[in-house]
Amino acid sequence: MLYTNNNSLSFGSASFSLSSGDISASRSLVVTYGEILNNRTTLERVIEKTESPYTYKELSKMLKFGSSNNTEIMYVTVTTEDPFEASQIANCIAEILPERVSEIIKGVTMVVVDYAIPNTQKVEPSISKYTVLGFMLGFVLCAAVIVVLDILDDTIHDEEHILSTYEYPILARIPDLLSKSSSKYGYYQSKTTVED
Repeated sequence: MLYTNNNSLSFGSASFSLSSGDISASRSLVVTYGEILNNRTTLERVIEKTESPYTYKELSKMLKFGSSNNTEIMYVTVTTEDPFEASQIANCIAEILPERVSEIIKGVTMVVVDYAIPNTQKVEPSISKYTVLGFMLGFVLCAAVIVVLDILDDTIHDEEHILSTYEYPILARIPDLLSKSSSKYGYYQSKTTVED
């Protein structure tokens, strides 16, 4: 976490002053500082100092920054597979970012509020989140398969289907004599006799 002091700002030849109570201006400057942090030059300095095996684009995807609780304090979060590596990179950013900001924006100082510590608890991937997503995706896929199979099914199931689909009259119906439930027509059983 970094505190941004912006009492006097200078962009090139233009300069102006801000009161220390101008919190909204400080919050908007956090976005500017974030862009400076995500800059190729800044990230390459971090990679060089920490001897990280990442490119600046890969490191940029590992960073998250913003205003802490809508104040002028900026937070930077680094997420990697190794929590100690993540804290090392975050602490290196805390050293390099104030230098980079003061190089670009004159009259601004940044002070480290809190250094990074390794978070040994797993943050990604979330098993519960992916389980719920898997169930939802499976449900949608099953529903889609059932709908497609129903649409493509051209089998005639009963006389109601014929009456609703075609304008032809039904002349006759062939009973299912092999069905046990067909009590009207009796149950047809085939018997085989074998003589010795």
